[in-house]
Amino acid sequence: MVDSWERARRVLENAGLDPGRLARLAPLTGGTYNTVEELRLTDGSRYVLKVPPGAAVPGLRHERDLLLSEAEFYRSAARAGVTAPHLVCGGDGYLLMTACPGEPWDGTLSDAEHAALRTELGRQVARLHRVTGPGFGYPSGALGPLAPDWRTAFTAMLDAVLDDARRYGAWLPRPAGAVARTAATAYGALDEVTVPCLVHFDLWRGNILVDRSAGRTRIGGLVDGERMFWGDPLADFVSLALLGDIRRDEAFLAGYREEGGRAEFDGPARLRLALYRAYLYLIMLTETVPRGVGEEQRRRVRESVAPELVAALEEITEAARPGRLAHIVK
Repeated sequence: MVDSWERARRVLENAGLDPGRLARLAPLTGGTYNTVEELRLTDGSRYVLKVPPGAAVPGLRHERDLLLSEAEFYRSAARAGVTAPHLVCGGDGYLLMTACPGEPWDGTLSDAEHAALRTELGRQVARLHRVTGPGFGYPSGALGPLAPDWRTAFTAMLDAVLDDARRYGAWLPRPAGAVARTAATAYGALDEVTVPCLVHFDLWRGNILVDRSAGRTRIGGLVDGERMFWGDPLADFVSLALLGDIRRDEAFLAGYREEGGRAEFDGPARLRLALYRAYLYLIMLTETVPRGVGEEQRRRVRESVAPELVAALEEITEAARPGRLAHIVK
């Protein structure tokens, strides 16, 4: 059995911090894969320690070496001037970062606070998207080396999660082979993406901290960057409007555009958004098996996510009808 205090002291020592100053250790809940703990030192400083599950714990193919991707996200966020944890140190099987102020975004905000925060979030995401990488795909190398083009990278990502669905026998509203065939009709739209940009890909409200400590409401930090990849900035719009439509989020889009982000929803962009929605919702349905969630949770995921996956696939199918795809993807 792992001694969490001993592990935390060892990590602090590796980071050049006095392990004897560790005053409190508490698990942080909300995650579904890694072990996450808050470390509080005697001087009041706070850190977050993240440790991946052991090799025997099942996961999806892209989840191998997630902490390598998360470290890359925090380094990139620092360069972009985005509110996020600062990477302190990483080693074999752990990541230590500073703790950000605030609590996960919940439903207690006023309408004015919500609009202001969404606008601020749009600005921060636009800054993230100005960071570019050396190639396309997951920086962890979980699915192989970075690819020279986005079509190669994304099709490998989609194929990997479909392979996971088959391997785990995950329930999908359509057979994996049918999903693959439908998605393939839209792959031409991916060729419009020529610059590998930073994509967090997990910016749902639970990973956006809201800080109210200074007398006003602001974003305290964008956290859990372990799912990041180098790709199409448009892909971030899926989790930013999880199970919804980012085009209705006027406050976010206003901030995003103010900071120089491009948010155009022409035919090829809508096709790519449908592909990215399909990818995320395939992940959400498939991961319920290796996570071993209960039947009630599995039912809730199916009821909320499956219709959105079907809608994304139907949007692609409609675009692929004779005479339409050639018009949309030139």
